[in-house]
Parts: sequence; structure tokens; C-alpha cells
Amino acid sequence: MENNENIPEIRNYVFNFGPQHPAAHGVLRLILEVDGETIVRADPHVGLLHRATEKLAESKPFNHTIGYMDRLDYVSMMCNEHGYVLAIEKLLGITPPVRAQYIRVMFDEITRILNHLLWLAAHSLDNGGMAVFLYCFREREALLDCYEAVSGARMHATYYRPGGVYRDLPDKMPQFKQNKWQNAKDVAELNEDRQGSLLDFIENFTNYFPQRIDEYEELLTNNRIWKQRTVDIGIISPERAIALGFTGPMLRGSGIAWDLRKKQPYEVYDKLDFDIPVGKTGDCYDRYLVRVHEMRQSNRIIRQCVDWLRANPGPVIIDDYKVAPPSREEMKISMEALIHHFKNMTEGYIVPEGEAYAAIEHPKGEFGVYLVSDGANKPYRMKVRAAGFPHLAGLNELIRGYMIADVVSTLSSLDIVFGEIDR
Repeated sequence: MENNENIPEIRNYVFNFGPQHPAAHGVLRLILEVDGETIVRADPHVGLLHRATEKLAESKPFNHTIGYMDRLDYVSMMCNEHGYVLAIEKLLGITPPVRAQYIRVMFDEITRILNHLLWLAAHSLDNGGMAVFLYCFREREALLDCYEAVSGARMHATYYRPGGVYRDLPDKMPQFKQNKWQNAKDVAELNEDRQGSLLDFIENFTNYFPQRIDEYEELLTNNRIWKQRTVDIGIISPERAIALGFTGPMLRGSGIAWDLRKKQPYEVYDKLDFDIPVGKTGDCYDRYLVRVHEMRQSNRIIRQCVDWLRANPGPVIIDDYKVAPPSREEMKISMEALIHHFKNMTEGYIVPEGEAYAAIEHPKGEFGVYLVSDGANKPYRMKVRAAGFPHLAGLNELIRGYMIADVVSTLSSLDIVFGEIDR
């Protein structure tokens, strides 16, 4: 009889993936159980970036929290504001002017492109491609200039306000100035497309952006290594995607054409012409194709908004001074306007008792804000439905049975940002 005592016992190995791992965003701890090189179980631990945004919102007037929204998903700033502002407008029963709605939609789509560019840059980097990262940041720069032109900030804009937007689109763009690194000729080249208004600048962007997307696709879409890293990796069936609460490109990548801009239109999306790209397999490659095609559709929407905004000047915020502060000019000459402004900035406004949920088609999925008002100037309760949270929660199902190297590909195909997941 053989002695089996000397045969080593082979056990599964459990280890931490992150938070130090470059693909773990610095704030994700993933506990992986592996059998050799194969993933047996993945347990995501979140909360390392928890900043109590919802609790903070409950201690401040409604209009003081708009800036906190920018910092939730910090690559889709204005989209977060949009969800919050829509919830307040529902409770107040107000509708912003049509021009403000077009501006919001235009900036939502600019934000969608910003988000997808950063996602594509990081996704290609996680899969070992450097060039696309540099290309994507080149285009992001132009769009961040649009943010800066309307709000004064490159990222955290606080541009959407209940009742409209902070101010109308500027007639001129900021110019680059000569410095010790750039001579007059370089600066003239940089300022070439900045001679007109913001709408001219955005229109120029929509003209050249499709060719830039072609450049990304040329590097990746039929690239043999890219396909080996993404095709048939991290597959999720349409039924399971629905059951797990997936939305946005994660759900559309599995072949379900669910998009709130079409299914539950808000603002002026029902007046615009655009398509909803869907995948077939529900793998990393399909999610990549869906997002790339979404950038093309966003470009179409922005172009339609630019044309409408050119032809239709008008107010960009309601003239109810209880909700929207009066202009600086009026403040200088009217005592009532000064009082309104003071009350608005210190106390905010009383929101009628009730509850409201407003959701938008955020670049990552459905971003919703649930507000409960007890008739005070601050919310009694606020709950954010983060678009990326269910996707991370479904990670175990997505990567079970795949290799360790596929964890990185699948994780970055989710497009997660921890600002909104941990809140």
C-alpha cells in the first residue's frame, strides 16, 4: 500500500489585487481566490474613497450641493449635476427654458465624449497600449476648454442650476499667450480655431472628431493583440445583465437597447436624431465597440444642438428670483434683487414637501438621484444611484473562470470611478 502522506495538498491561493495595483485605481481592494492561474472567486471591497456625499447634502441647502455632484464621478462632472438638478426641479415643479435644455444636452454629450475618451485611454493602457492614451488626451483637452469657457473651471463646473444653467454661452474663447516655451508662430497655430465664439469652437471640434475616432479604431479595432485581450473575455448574458442591474454600455454591450435618452426622454432628447449602438456577445470587445460608437452618436447630437442654439437665442435660466439669483447688474440697482441674492446664497430656497427620483443616461449607465424633502431648505434624505455600483458588484460573475491577466481587462471594461461608487 502506497504512503500518501508525502503528497503536498494543493489549495487555492487567496491574495489582494490592489489597492496598490495600477489597474485598481488606488482605491479598489479585490480579494482574488485562484486555482493556479484561473480565478475561482473575486470579492471587491469598496469604501476606500467614501466621502459621505449624501450625508453632507442633508446638512446643506439644496443649491450648495451642486458642487459635490461634480466630485462624485469626477470624469462625468456635468452629467452628475444634471441628475441632481432634475430632481430638485421635479420637487419645485419648474421647467428650464428650452435654450437651457439644449445647452444641457449639448454639455451632457460633451461630457459623454470626455468620459469615453478617458475610459478608452485607460482601457488601452490597462491592456498594454500606450499610443491611444496619448491620442485620447489630445481631444479631451479641447473639450475641457469648453467646460472652462462656460464655467471658469476645467472640471468641477457647477454649471447646471435648478431652473437652467449658470450663464449663456460666451461669444469669445480664451486665447493662448506667448511664453518661453511657445513662440508667436506656435501660439497663432493654437489660437487658430479660437477666433470665434464657443459654438464655433465646438462646431469645429465636431468636424474633425470623427476622423480622430477613426485613428483610435485603426490602432485597436482589428488589432490582433487587442482582440486576443478582449474578445470572449468577461462575457455577461443579457438575462444576467438585467438581473444584476446593469445599465448603460454594460447592458447594451450584451445586446439590449436600453437607453434612458430614448426610453424615458428628458430635456430635448426626443427632438434629436441619434442611434443606440448595441453589442452581440456581451464581452469586453463589444463594450469597447459600443462606447466607441457612442462617441460618434454624441458627436451627431452636439452638432444638432449647435445648429439649434445658433438659430434660437433666449433666456438660459428662469426669472423666478426665489430659485435663480438675479443678475449682477440688477443687484447693483435694485434693493429687492440684492435681498433675493443674499437669501439665495445663504439660506437657499424652501422646497415643497415630497419625494422625487430623477435619472439620466450617464456615460456609465443610469445615474439617479432620489430626494426627500420635508419642506425645509435642505433635503431630509438624499440617495444617489451610482451608475457603476452594480457593475462592480457583478464583477465576480464576470471574471470567474478567466485568467488573472483577464481581471485587468474586464475590470477596466466596466468603466468604474470610485468617487460615485463609494460616494
